[in-house]
Amino acid sequence: MTGPVPVTTATARSGSIGVYLDAIGTVTPVYTASISAQVTGVITAVHFREGQYVKKNDPLVDIDPRQYAAQVVEAQGLLDRDKNILAEAQMDLDRYKEAWSKNAIPRQTLEDQEKVVSQDQGTVKNDEGTLEFDQVQLSYCHITSPIDGRVGLRLVDPGNLVSAAAATTLVVVAQVQPITVIFTIGEDDLPQVLQNMRGSKQLKVEAFDRTQSNLLSTGKLNTIDNLIDTTSGTVKLRAQFDNKAGTLFANQFVNTRLLVNTLANQTLIPSSAIQHNGNTDFVYLITDGKAQMRTVKSGQTDNGATAVQGINPGDVVANSSFEKLQNGSQITISKVKLPSTSDSPENNVP
Repeated sequence: MTGPVPVTTATARSGSIGVYLDAIGTVTPVYTASISAQVTGVITAVHFREGQYVKKNDPLVDIDPRQYAAQVVEAQGLLDRDKNILAEAQMDLDRYKEAWSKNAIPRQTLEDQEKVVSQDQGTVKNDEGTLEFDQVQLSYCHITSPIDGRVGLRLVDPGNLVSAAAATTLVVVAQVQPITVIFTIGEDDLPQVLQNMRGSKQLKVEAFDRTQSNLLSTGKLNTIDNLIDTTSGTVKLRAQFDNKAGTLFANQFVNTRLLVNTLANQTLIPSSAIQHNGNTDFVYLITDGKAQMRTVKSGQTDNGATAVQGINPGDVVANSSFEKLQNGSQITISKVKLPSTSDSPENNVP
């Protein structure tokens, strides 16, 4: 006759448990700017360091501006000349109007001068456009960051010749704070997500590493794509993360958990305390020093805890030595959980 079976125990408790949807996602910057040269010239300065965080309008690259500065001076001079020609024509028109009022000149002379003034006005507008264009070209010689973000590896050096026609990327800036994660869920899960998004409710999203052992960051669901992919029966979702610690990296694969609902007033026990016999789940309820088999109905599982029906909060259940337990077995409570192939130590709740 064998003696009592030493077991560790767990006490059922009342609490809330989350309903999650798990998916694989890709970290995606909100904005990614691949910056190319819009003018042709020699690079005179590179102002950033590889991997540096930059703010909007921070200088990145300078291209030799002398050619374009000269074009601006030329356009400005042409505009000044044509403005004075227009002013001279306008003065002549004023004289002709006064002479016409005294019948000193024919009507045709006055009308011809009016057309000369209109032509000169058009010339001035053309000069103003040319000057503005040349000023824009000059501004392209000083390249600044269009967004807040992190720059990548340096792709060009001072002295390199770049061409607007070549469309060579000079630097890539990716916004990483905040950053987003794009993941997919099945179309069958979409209704409960939409239902819980109604109003101003925000759904929490957790991002874990590839092994699902380390929580990288916690964010919120931002939006849902407008189309379901008919080939896979899935829909894309985008979650946003502050990423203050920089734990999420662009194009990184992560495991996501979307909290779609929270079930309150549930009876919770460690998942490791639940045993299975075919389609039947059961636990060993500890009463009067004996283990009694009790059939339960398992529900939602989260973080090593499972919601069950069939026992009450406060009930004590066995959480080890299942290979030795039988219905009615005498037990003795052990303070240290015994190793067992059917146990999950990380889920143990002594």
